[in-house]
Amino acid sequence: MTGTLETRPDRAARSGARARTQDHHSVSELVGQATEQLSLLVRQEMALAKKELAEKGRRAARGGGLLGAAGAVAYVGFMTMAGAAVAAFSLVVDVWAAALIVMGVLFVIAAVLAVVGRVQLRRATPPKPERALDSVKADVDEIKGRARR
Repeated sequence: MTGTLETRPDRAARSGARARTQDHHSVSELVGQATEQLSLLVRQEMALAKKELAEKGRRAARGGGLLGAAGAVAYVGFMTMAGAAVAAFSLVVDVWAAALIVMGVLFVIAAVLAVVGRVQLRRATPPKPERALDSVKADVDEIKGRARR
């Protein structure tokens, strides 16, 4: 019985030694693992960026469609208002003069809107996958930090 008890610690010591040698990998194995992990990381980050841009694209399309519909309805309402303004001015001046006055006011409004819109478009930033870029930056910082150790 004592013989079996003595062999158990020997077995545990030998299996522990085997586990320690199995934990040590060659440089080429480590480089291969790092390459695989980096490749996987890049693929995952690209998938995240693609998903994020697709989501933003869907939102932009939906919003653009709703804005287009609102613009069409507003256009009809605005033309009706312009007709009413011409009719109202025609009570004071000739119809042709009333139409010219309303047209001039509309062109001034259109010019102001065009300038403001142009300024807004210049300020717009290009769409970019912000979460994916932040994640990639964090990954790069982590890799740099581990490489220095």
